[in-house]
Amino acid sequence: MGLKELLKKLKLSEQTISMVLGALVVVVIGVLVFNYFRSVGQEEVSTTSATTKPGEVKLIEEEGKIVPEGLPTTHKVEAGEHLWGIAEKYFGSGYNWVDIAKENNLANPNQLLVGQELTIPKSEVKQPTAKVAATEKTFGEVITGNTYTVVKGDNLWGIAVRTYQDGYQWVKIAQANNLTDPNKIHPGNVLTLPR
Repeated sequence: MGLKELLKKLKLSEQTISMVLGALVVVVIGVLVFNYFRSVGQEEVSTTSATTKPGEVKLIEEEGKIVPEGLPTTHKVEAGEHLWGIAEKYFGSGYNWVDIAKENNLANPNQLLVGQELTIPKSEVKQPTAKVAATEKTFGEVITGNTYTVVKGDNLWGIAVRTYQDGYQWVKIAQANNLTDPNKIHPGNVLTLPR
C-alpha cells in the first residue's frame, strides 16, 4: 500500500494529501542540498590541507624538526627490498636508512630477510648537506672510472665521496662488491663502482 492510499484511509482530503506530499518532497530535497554543500566543503578542506601526492611522504614540523607523519610504525620486508628503499618510502629520503638500522640493531644492514619485521622510528628527515660536499676535498681526487683500486688509508665513505660526491652512497659500492664487512677493504682490492 502506497503513501497516498494510507493518507486516504486516514480520511484526509486531496488538498491535505498534496500538501503533506509536497512538504515531504521539500524536506527530502532540503536534506540532499544540505548534504551536498556539506560534502563540497569537506572536499575543499581535505584537498587544500593535503600537501602530498599519492606515494609521497607527508612531512610535519615537530619541535622544530621536520619528521614524517604517522611514525613510528612497523614494516614487513619483501623480496628485493633494501634499507635505502625502505627509508625512501617512509621518510622520503634514503639517508634515513641509518636510523632504521640503529633502531632494529641490525648487525649487517645489507642483509634483510623476507618477512622480517622492522620498526620504523620517528626521526628527523636526513638530507645531504653542504658539509658532505665540502669534505670532498679532504678525500682526494674525484674518481671517474667504473672501478677503483683501494690504496692504504681508503674507506668506503671516502671512496663514495670521491665517486658520487655523496658519502652515503658507500652502501651502493658495498652491495655491488658483495662486501660482507664494509669496514674491511684492503690495499689492492679492485672495487666495482656502479654508475
